[in-house]
Amino acid sequence: MSRFRIAPTLTLLFCALFMAVAQPVYADDLQEINKLYKQGQNDKALERLDSFLTSRPKDAQGPKIAQGRFLKGLILTELGKSTEAIKVFTQLTEEYPELPEPYNNLAVLYASQGQYDKARHALEMAISTHPSYATAHENLGDIYAKMASQAYDKALQLDKSSATAQTKLAMVKELFSANSKANRAPNPSSVEPAKPAPTTPTPAPAKPETAKPTPETKPAPETKPIPVSADQNKSDTQSEVLKTLHGWAKAWSGKNVGAYLSYYAKDFKTPGGESRSSWEKSRKERISKPKSIHVDIDSPRVNLIDANHASITFRQGYKSAALSTSTQKTVVLVKTGDKWLIQQERVGR
Repeated sequence: MSRFRIAPTLTLLFCALFMAVAQPVYADDLQEINKLYKQGQNDKALERLDSFLTSRPKDAQGPKIAQGRFLKGLILTELGKSTEAIKVFTQLTEEYPELPEPYNNLAVLYASQGQYDKARHALEMAISTHPSYATAHENLGDIYAKMASQAYDKALQLDKSSATAQTKLAMVKELFSANSKANRAPNPSSVEPAKPAPTTPTPAPAKPETAKPTPETKPAPETKPIPVSADQNKSDTQSEVLKTLHGWAKAWSGKNVGAYLSYYAKDFKTPGGESRSSWEKSRKERISKPKSIHVDIDSPRVNLIDANHASITFRQGYKSAALSTSTQKTVVLVKTGDKWLIQQERVGR
């Protein structure tokens, strides 16, 4: 059920009010913790967040730490601790029933466990509090489709000859398949059309002579090979850089830790400045833990900085059994020998 969309933040208006009433030190603490979370340092972020939540004075309870509790639910989800995450989001829905995001994330977790009726109820609550919340509407539609699929499948178990149930079941499965492909496809409006690589024109074959040359006929000039244009070199370099990025995503999706780590340069800037060994250990744990992972690269835009440096901005889709995220990301690559390797990763542009 990784196709359901989780809400990454609370309602913007609520967050703005929170930041306005919270003491600056609280806001700074949360920003640092959120930065650790976005860098993938979930264990460290959770440790800091638990300390943050338990050290607040009594008068700081309530909306001032709701954002921190919501973030804790996201981190627990990322770590695969669904039961604890459900508890966090459930408590938020009870204390802040006007917020739609905790309901939505609760529904995603229920769906990942196959509890579609509970997921449906949570999404209906999210929509009742915020009728224009598009994410909840989309997730609810997927829940209905999944429940319909189960009902048609049950009908076929009871009556295998039912052509109507067979047709309807096939339609629902086709819908899920089509939506899955659409989610992976780049947005046509944001993708720059690929420019065809310029080709070197070849001289037209000489026509056979029908008459002997006269003394006034001048010899044909010597034909020299036309050099490859700068545009051709640029196109080839862009292709090499994109090939590296897609190879990196494929290794990650295949949970091939060795191949995944081989795409990083020796001077890779680790998040938070931690040691390379600690970062690699953390990545191995995060990649090995989920049963399956799928990473998509959407709308990549290559910027050639110089002959040996490039950056790519793209939308990274990550899906596992418990989590589905879509993040704008930028990676900086350096050419080492005949390979392009990742030197830095940034969330956002």
